[in-house]
Amino acid sequence: MRKTIVAGNWKMNGTSESIKTLLESLTSGVPAVEGLVTLVCPPAVYLSQVKQALSDAPIALGAQNVSSQPSGAFTGEWSLAMLQDLGCEYVILGHSERRSLFAESDEDVAEKVAATLSAGLIPILCVGETLTQRESGETLSLVAAQIDAVLQRVGIEGFASVVIAYEPVWAIGTGLTATPEQAQEVHAAIRAQLAECDADIADQLSILYGGSMNAGNAAELLAQRDIDGGLIGGASLKADEFLTICAAATESRK
Repeated sequence: MRKTIVAGNWKMNGTSESIKTLLESLTSGVPAVEGLVTLVCPPAVYLSQVKQALSDAPIALGAQNVSSQPSGAFTGEWSLAMLQDLGCEYVILGHSERRSLFAESDEDVAEKVAATLSAGLIPILCVGETLTQRESGETLSLVAAQIDAVLQRVGIEGFASVVIAYEPVWAIGTGLTATPEQAQEVHAAIRAQLAECDADIADQLSILYGGSMNAGNAAELLAQRDIDGGLIGGASLKADEFLTICAAATESRK
């Protein structure tokens, strides 16, 4: 059975005090369930604080981005070795905000995935389309191209250690959400694309939904055959909502 993963992407939010309060609720409320992985991805400046708070909790630590370079004159960046030093296990890569606001290309993302795998961390590879691209019927071809760029760089073998997050860009922070059927269609297409290379790797791959999953829609989304969890944005900053999503994920494994 594939792992179910609930990942909180805090984006550029939080203070030391608000994070302390949030983690007090999460560490006491997140269930320890076999096959369920729960993780949080705070801003980089708070990784150390969060790691200390998670010491006895069934919650893993992730980062929101990383440089593909091992070290050097890259002001404002941080390396995989630094993330390892702070206890990170996962790294979000290719998020739509990184692609649109910081001009990361498919090739840039593929290079980061390759570096992350080489360092022994787990990439959460984000793929997805804008509303214009969906309305133009480009969704499946665009997502396939984003995945193909990584396939060409790391091969299908690399995907044995990759998590994919499908994030319809039009459903992030807009209040819109893809219907379960719309999300399932893309998740199934991703799995089918990889199954053409290796059916076993494709079958074991966890594919998360990253388009405004919340307490109200999590159960219905997670009931879909190829949705294996969520990359949670705004709802991950609210302990009660995040814990409700974790409970739905737990239920989906029964």
